[in-house]
Amino acid sequence: MTRVLTAAIAMAAALALSSGTALASPPDPAPASSSPAARGTVAAATDRLAAQVASALADREVRDRAVSATASAPADLLALTANTDLARAALTANQAVLAAKGLPSNSGSLLQLRVATDAMRAGLTRGEVPLVAAAPTDDEVASITAYDPLGGKVTLDPAVAPTRPVLVVEVDVAKALPKGIDLMRKTLSHSGVSEAKPLASVQSSGGYWATKIGAVRLSDDEEPWIKGAAEIYSIVGGFGLDGKATVTIVQMPYLDHDGTTYSPNQLLVHFNGYKYNLADVVMMEDDGDTNYQQLAQAIITALLTIADAGTYIPLVDPIISAIPTSWWTDDPDYVDSWYTLSTSSRGRLNGARGNGWMDVEPYWVSEL
Repeated sequence: MTRVLTAAIAMAAALALSSGTALASPPDPAPASSSPAARGTVAAATDRLAAQVASALADREVRDRAVSATASAPADLLALTANTDLARAALTANQAVLAAKGLPSNSGSLLQLRVATDAMRAGLTRGEVPLVAAAPTDDEVASITAYDPLGGKVTLDPAVAPTRPVLVVEVDVAKALPKGIDLMRKTLSHSGVSEAKPLASVQSSGGYWATKIGAVRLSDDEEPWIKGAAEIYSIVGGFGLDGKATVTIVQMPYLDHDGTTYSPNQLLVHFNGYKYNLADVVMMEDDGDTNYQQLAQAIITALLTIADAGTYIPLVDPIISAIPTSWWTDDPDYVDSWYTLSTSSRGRLNGARGNGWMDVEPYWVSEL
């Protein structure tokens, strides 16, 4: 199990670092990496860019500005590299990532530079030269390839953080996921798999029942130290009032880390748009490499073949079966699933996969 986007490129004045200048171009950009991480499309783009950023950080002034830019929060890499030769490399990598995730080419910047762990900030403050590495999209990676601004590669243990600081090149999934969910909703709707909505002909009863998440927790599976916060979303499936299979994509932006209990009081299922008093939930994670277009098409293929037989048919299995095989072998983006939630579901519900639980309760949504 893995653990656990709307932004435009800022104007040039807003892109400047606190020093007033952008990250300089590298004197001799590093070649494309041949490391194992470079086999995937997103991994290839971020790995190559990590090598190029490391080469640029050989310049002390450039390095100081990069460290300053990431001192308190991740830095947008298109902003950090603006008006330099490295900017072209960053833009190329960003376009490759957008294509790999199935997003439009005008979706803006999705790449960022981040200090790997808070404990490494002290070393950066002391002036230690950081390594640069791309965040892996596979939680079960055997090793991490980092690039040394002073030359060469360093192999890091994914289970034990090094004492030397590491700057991480990665996809900003907090930006990417809302864009991806919007794309999925539009793609699904265009193909006839729309969200569950009440029909205009159905008489209002002054409100409707929903399922509320009081608390949720995902298991602790010792994710690599280099990975940042997760971005979790759920695919809620059921049958619409017209008898057709329907899905609703629900973002869960608070669910950053496993091994932590969250109390969101979030409404997960809205039953006013369902024919049956039942719905299923498939929880997913975007680790940076999710292709939203492929996922939407997979869901469409799975659900358009399911006909209403007069009794409720669970949709978890068709959705899971439709997930591309590579997502299971290279990066298990599927987190867990919950079958047949109803308007009377209450209490702690363990996921079918055993990777988490939710405390749920019925919630009456009143009309204004």
